[in-house]
Amino acid sequence: MNPTPCHGYNANIANNTIRFILEDLMANSQPDAPKKFRLSQNHHMTIPWNAFISQERVPAKNAPLRERASVIGRVGIIMLSCGTGAWRVRDAMNTIARVLGVTCSADIGLTSIQFTCFADDDSYSQILSLPNTGVNTDKLNIMEGFVANFANDFSTTTIRTIHNQIDKIQQKPAQYTPVISGLAAALACSGFIFLLGGGIPEMVCSFIGAGIGNFTRSVMGKHRMTTFASIAISVAIAGIAYMISFKLFEANFQVLAQHEAGYIGAMLFVIPGFPFITSILDLSKLDMRSGLERLTYAIMITLIASLVGWLVALLFHFQPENFLPLGLSPIILMLLRLPASFCGVFGFSIMFNSTVRMATVAGCIGAVANTLRLELVDLTTLPPAAAAFLAALLAGLIASVVNRFNGYPRISLTVPSIVIMVPGLYIYRAVYSIGINQISVGALWLTKAALIIMFLPLGLFVARALLDREWRHFD
Repeated sequence: MNPTPCHGYNANIANNTIRFILEDLMANSQPDAPKKFRLSQNHHMTIPWNAFISQERVPAKNAPLRERASVIGRVGIIMLSCGTGAWRVRDAMNTIARVLGVTCSADIGLTSIQFTCFADDDSYSQILSLPNTGVNTDKLNIMEGFVANFANDFSTTTIRTIHNQIDKIQQKPAQYTPVISGLAAALACSGFIFLLGGGIPEMVCSFIGAGIGNFTRSVMGKHRMTTFASIAISVAIAGIAYMISFKLFEANFQVLAQHEAGYIGAMLFVIPGFPFITSILDLSKLDMRSGLERLTYAIMITLIASLVGWLVALLFHFQPENFLPLGLSPIILMLLRLPASFCGVFGFSIMFNSTVRMATVAGCIGAVANTLRLELVDLTTLPPAAAAFLAALLAGLIASVVNRFNGYPRISLTVPSIVIMVPGLYIYRAVYSIGINQISVGALWLTKAALIIMFLPLGLFVARALLDREWRHFD
């Protein structure tokens, strides 16, 4: 075989290598040339946003369309990652687009955005997606401030300056460690179980079970475990922790066996309050894709938690029975419901990464709204679903007033304040009954739960429509 072509081939490789190196050095030496980035190895590939920048010194308004579109899309996808609904994400993208002189049309789902920007007889489309979904009310509050002040702070700056600021927001770590998240869940679920009718034994065991369970989920989240695995394992551990602590109480303090019914409280930290509420709100604004995807996600989480809880209950022969009477007068019960509701909402707010101040405000709103709901159910003939609607309406009205004074996102206040109204006990009893072939009983509990779940976001919708002119109209 003639070796000459082989030598020529090697020479071409060397020449091409030298040429690529020289081109790379020349590109990096030019201030306006885009830099080269290594390709991401993630399954959801990381986007090198700085690669969109071709002109360093041009004001953002005068930048090429694709660079302006990158800012719009990035703001939208970060807002979406915080757990807010499609209407708020689109509103933020539109605000940025107007400042940059761009028309934006977006289709928004649970974990992805498809949008097209139009300007100067040209258009540019992007599809952005998230590897997972979650809730981060602190980052949501920061992003809403960024959007609200964008015209004053960034309209005359460069695209790179804007991306650098977004980098700081995106890279902001969670405020709380897994230990704090576990304690927040413990506080929320112990308050939750009291509001359901549980006593001190149920509250203590729920505190232990929920705390360990949510700590486990937080640790798994840091290691990027899938949603199915983190929910299933954390619920199983919470149930087992409740069982062990209850057996210890039963052996050492002669606690009645009927108190085991509170094991449902140990798994209530997984209630998908944000996707449940935002799904109905999105559907009410005809954001069908986002609404249906969020509703599907919420149902998926609920089913996983309920099925795992059911299996753990079968393993240890626990049954969802009625709680023993507390023997408290109506006045004392009402006075105790106020701090219990506050603790429940405060704990859920911390789990959603709210600041302590924001969580305190949400806790105060929830204490008033949820106590009103429970008192209406106890003292009147009002159905639980109707009482839930009035309580959610009150929470929405108060949150709208608070929003005008301190700018906290309404959803960061309303969802934690009504998440303790989500009938997790009803849902679990429905799944448990269906699992043991008591279909009619399970259907009854499921119907009760569905009515309450539908009326909660409806109350928020009415409150928003009353006090927000933009929300009342479809355009």
